[in-house]
Amino acid sequence: MLPTPDAVRQYILAGLACEHIDVSGDGQHFEALIVSPEFAGLRLVQRHQMVYRALGERMRAEIHALSMKTLTPQEWSAERG
Repeated sequence: MLPTPDAVRQYILAGLACEHIDVSGDGQHFEALIVSPEFAGLRLVQRHQMVYRALGERMRAEIHALSMKTLTPQEWSAERG
């Protein structure tokens, strides 16, 4: 059974404190906007590693691809104007 965008959202939320998260996708390929205060002071690759850790083995077994935008709450606020 393929995971839904909501399931991927819940997987991420279970392992990472998020202020906002949007996930879309078709069951194998997903896109996510993830806003977390835990990203503060981290480089992009470190932020992505945090998300991959939250997803754990699901990245190998269930989720074929995940494109993500990772922002701190301050970055997200500035981006929205």
